[in-house]
Amino acid sequence: MIQPADRVHSVQEYYFSRKLKEVAQLNAAGQDIISLAIGSPDMPPSPQTIDKLCEVAHDEKAHGYQPTSGIPELRQAMAGFYQRTYDVTLDWKTELQPIIGSKEGIMYATLAFCNPGDEVLIPDPGYPTYTAINNIFGTKIINYNLREDNGWQPDFDELEQMDLSRVKVMWTNYPNMPTGGNARMETFERLVSFARSHNIVVVNDNPYSLILNQHPMSIMQVAGAKDCCIEFNSMSKSHNMPGWRMAMMVSNAEYISWMFKIQSNIENGTFRGIQLAAAEAFNTNSEEWHRVNNIENYGRRRAIAEQIMTTLDCTFDPQQVGMFLWGRIPDSYAEVEDLTEKVLHEARVFITPGFIFGQNGKRYIRISLCAKDEKMQEALERINAWKRNKQ
Repeated sequence: MIQPADRVHSVQEYYFSRKLKEVAQLNAAGQDIISLAIGSPDMPPSPQTIDKLCEVAHDEKAHGYQPTSGIPELRQAMAGFYQRTYDVTLDWKTELQPIIGSKEGIMYATLAFCNPGDEVLIPDPGYPTYTAINNIFGTKIINYNLREDNGWQPDFDELEQMDLSRVKVMWTNYPNMPTGGNARMETFERLVSFARSHNIVVVNDNPYSLILNQHPMSIMQVAGAKDCCIEFNSMSKSHNMPGWRMAMMVSNAEYISWMFKIQSNIENGTFRGIQLAAAEAFNTNSEEWHRVNNIENYGRRRAIAEQIMTTLDCTFDPQQVGMFLWGRIPDSYAEVEDLTEKVLHEARVFITPGFIFGQNGKRYIRISLCAKDEKMQEALERINAWKRNKQ
């Protein structure tokens, strides 16, 4: 009998893929579940972004295959975004590469830098795709701890005690998801030093730097980071474009060329209309646009999410940033799903249990801010009613 490749058994169906099927069944049965789980912005891109897409879509010459490397207008706009936002200068021809998303970037970096059996450092808690893709490609995963009492930053003393001789890549994610731990220049400086001293490539995944964050940062702001680090950055969160699939890899020209060699054998260039619309967003979305969308809008929702956390008797750090709120569950619950499943089936609100992000997330929940204000408020009211009925 035909058997699947071993790698099929190394991963499970993505948690949200599986759980959303259950939510869909509940909704079909009339439950009207409010989802505060997925980090998919519910607001539209800027009008000029949409207008540019429509304009190009009407051009009969715009629908052919596009270069995988990305058109010059997009690459220049990406470099301009890094210059304005982080004061980081990039050669738009060689030091960045458009990709369709960070998941794909994780794949390209893993294939470009790791052979089967090489070791990679992955944060716990952390984005599950780091683990899944490295399992698929046969690298050995070494988890490193992120803890609340350390602001969810790497413990470099603990890292230095590890055998790092076979480690090729270290995955980081600041501002951090799921914990909301913000980027710190001290952390970025130590990561660059760590990469140099141990001959490790540090890959920082950076899609949340503009969300509820007055001081966006990039690891590329550190002197010498470009020589030993890679950064992913995405338009999904910061420009309300999750379904458009537009992101970038930033590094030195040699690293970019290695990853592009992999990419060019896997995907073709994105539709020209999306590339030009993305360039339009980078070039014209003003500070005012970002303030209204990424600070004020999520700020209102965050205030409601904090009330939900308090109602659930969870504790949280009010200084966290990003489009989620991360909180620790009360000791009265033996397992996090004892809380999240009750909230789903009895209060009809879907929130994320932290165990999907690793062992260090098992006592936490995550609330997404990607729901309309009125839906956030209704979720709060449902949970308040559920809590009263319990008492």
